[in-house]
Amino acid sequence: MLKFFYASGTCAMAPHIVLEQLGCPHEAVRLDFSRNEQQSPDYLKVNPKARVPALVTERGVITETPALLLYLAQRYPEGGLAPLDDLFVLAQAQAFNSYLCSTVHVAHAHRRRGTRWVDDEAALESMQRRVAQNMTECFDLIERDLLQGPWVLGDRLSICDAYLFTVTQWLPGDSVDVSRFAKVADHQRRMADLPAVQRVKALHA
Repeated sequence: MLKFFYASGTCAMAPHIVLEQLGCPHEAVRLDFSRNEQQSPDYLKVNPKARVPALVTERGVITETPALLLYLAQRYPEGGLAPLDDLFVLAQAQAFNSYLCSTVHVAHAHRRRGTRWVDDEAALESMQRRVAQNMTECFDLIERDLLQGPWVLGDRLSICDAYLFTVTQWLPGDSVDVSRFAKVADHQRRMADLPAVQRVKALHA
């Protein structure tokens, strides 16, 4: 059975949603970051990066959200959560998830984890002041050019939707009003209605 490590408020919600949506048998283990459990010797044996998500499989551990999402979609192709039959659309899905991982997540992280990049107090404050603007610009692009509607890839629910839903959850904390993005807000409502999402949200509360 798969073993999945997650923490509340993190990008681990995305593969957790996919696990539930696909009905994958798995054991979910919640880490408490407030108690620094991600730095425990036992967890560092699982993921020496000391981050979530991490998925323990029969062949070893997989980390990084985009990798987990694609792995699950490929492991359970009958779930139809990735366009595995269309290389171009699959590449578009990977491009979207990579943008969330490499750009949007980093912009968000500047609010609470700026010490990853600088240790000067003035620089930290400057970075934090830019978070709302940077996240707004990211979601302007998603709204205008990347979210096809009603789902990210059009009419087909995919792994991209779980990831977008997760990242959109962070906007209020970043002082960004989700309602300014009509398509994104509609996407959030659609996702929130899915039973799998409701189950995962309860576990991450």
